[in-house]
Amino acid sequence: MEYQEQKDLRAFAIRIRMAALEAIHSIGSGHVGGAMSIADTLAVLYGREMNVRPEDPKWADRDCLVVSKGHAGPAVYATLALKGFFPYEELKTLNRGGTRLPSHCDRNKTPGVDVTTGSLGQGTSQAAGLALGNRIKGRKNRVFLIVGDGEAEEGQCWESFLFASAKKLSNLVVLIDWNKRQLDGYLDDVLPMGDFVAKMEAFGFDTVMVDGGDVAQIAAALERTRAGGDKPYAIVLDTVKGHGVDEVEQTAMNHSMPVTDERFERWTAELRQKLEALEG
Repeated sequence: MEYQEQKDLRAFAIRIRMAALEAIHSIGSGHVGGAMSIADTLAVLYGREMNVRPEDPKWADRDCLVVSKGHAGPAVYATLALKGFFPYEELKTLNRGGTRLPSHCDRNKTPGVDVTTGSLGQGTSQAAGLALGNRIKGRKNRVFLIVGDGEAEEGQCWESFLFASAKKLSNLVVLIDWNKRQLDGYLDDVLPMGDFVAKMEAFGFDTVMVDGGDVAQIAAALERTRAGGDKPYAIVLDTVKGHGVDEVEQTAMNHSMPVTDERFERWTAELRQKLEALEG
């Protein structure tokens, strides 16, 4: 990857974090940790990898994103707003009456959201179905699926992965957000999941692990999924829950957090400083 493109994607990820915090601040609290940990992945998907048209969100040949961990909606909405799917100011309507931006992703409300998610595990089945449907119809578009590591405790995930492998869905890319925490604690304390790479390989996926905070590594891993073949792809993202803001990263229970005026100013100032250093 050229240096300037890497720099642009890093800046995009910071802006996604800032926009997500702005949305959550507008309602006072929300899913900060898991939204922040996927910002770099979203930046690479929408800034480089996915074929989409913001002016035509329902374009039949678009690549689709399924964020099965639907509580990370604020990061998805931030990304879509920055890409021009809807006005940026609409982020401040998050989870309010009449909004197009509910707490969890909803395809019937938000331009650019391809699948309604939030009931953990169910997005995996929907993504596999989308990928199979696209192949049956002869379409070349791909399906990208983001799954939480705590979410992977759901048996439905593994049933879906078996199905995807059996059907040789090489147009499906599963991205596992391995941020080591879930709603009520650390993954290893709630239900240890072991080696995600070994598991996905055993389930028949072409699998790699990357630093989920490094846009260059994410981009390289996604680029190799363009090759097709006879296996679905999995990318295990080694991430930090709340990544990008030191205070959030260091807060043990950061799945959902209040975002007070004071916190918002402090956290966005930290992100703004990083953005200015990057672009300066």
